[in-house]
Amino acid sequence: MSHNTFGHLFRVTTWGESHGPSLGCVVDGCPPGIRFTLKDIQDELDRRRPGQSRFVTQRREPDEVRLLSGFLTEEDGVTLVTTGTPISMLIENVDQRSKDYGEIARQYRPGHADYTYDMKYGLRDYRGGGRSSARETAARVAAGAIARKVVPGMVVRGALVAMGEKSIDRANWDWDFIGDAENPFFTPDRGSVTAFAEYLDGVRKAGSSVGAVIEIVAEGVPAGLGAPIYGKLDQDIASNLMSINAVKGVEIGNGFEAARITGEQNADEMRMGNDGKPFFLSNHAGGILGGISTGQPVVARFAVKPTSSILTPRKSVDKSGSDVDVMTKGRHDPCVGIRAVPIGEAMVACAIADHYLRHRGQTGRV
Repeated sequence: MSHNTFGHLFRVTTWGESHGPSLGCVVDGCPPGIRFTLKDIQDELDRRRPGQSRFVTQRREPDEVRLLSGFLTEEDGVTLVTTGTPISMLIENVDQRSKDYGEIARQYRPGHADYTYDMKYGLRDYRGGGRSSARETAARVAAGAIARKVVPGMVVRGALVAMGEKSIDRANWDWDFIGDAENPFFTPDRGSVTAFAEYLDGVRKAGSSVGAVIEIVAEGVPAGLGAPIYGKLDQDIASNLMSINAVKGVEIGNGFEAARITGEQNADEMRMGNDGKPFFLSNHAGGILGGISTGQPVVARFAVKPTSSILTPRKSVDKSGSDVDVMTKGRHDPCVGIRAVPIGEAMVACAIADHYLRHRGQTGRV
């Protein structure tokens, strides 16, 4: 299987399967001298980790990361510094239950990549989907923790803004609430927690699942990142987000809403500030114009489909061509979009870090 790497200068290769002994990644092209701690990486993995509430899969994985290469330890024994060589990270799988998938070894689960993998490779890993499993995204989150350190002053945050038929009230947006212990949904709206909980409880008890919309905001992104035509920043952000399991749509800034308004409404007007620098009066473009960052916050949203592994029987076929009804057992997220928030953050951070290094290499400045 090819295409396990993304990025140009900041390159990430992931490896491993959902039910294999371990998974991980190699980050190549990270500049030397970037300071970080193991906790920086572990904290991001902990945000994605399964089993933290009744609203996500109950698979119990500690997701403890091990750094194998690409760093030196400073005298304090805590601070690590990149050496410019490949950074290799490993995460062990400790709670696989491959037997849960025995009944579907020859069946194609509707909505999954079972059929397409079989058509392409002539075989598939039925144990949780193998490489097609969202378990692979743990490695991306680890790589994203490094990417966040590459662009000075950059802050990348994400939030769940809609779940199925339920949406947040943007007037109540509070970034600080997303990390609250009483918030299992990564929602920025405190008032949405009860509605989301009641809604998802009903979906979960019915043996079904539901989708979600995630919004990622990157602040502190300097103007000038990206290139026209085939090297656009928004192009690569969209590509990175679209590569996440179960993502079926991506938009930048106003996105599809831009098709419903006029040019006067959509234009991000500008004025000169007292500091002698121009500033924008709005950010409908999501911080990117002509594929190049404006210096405003970069805003991207992506739609995550309902988890395909559900207890409700669905019509399908098996490898021998017989009609079957498939019911997927095992432990699955009733809304996989919840844990997609830190994954989306990581993929946006990786795209921007890559463009930051490309810009520095081409222009000699940032």
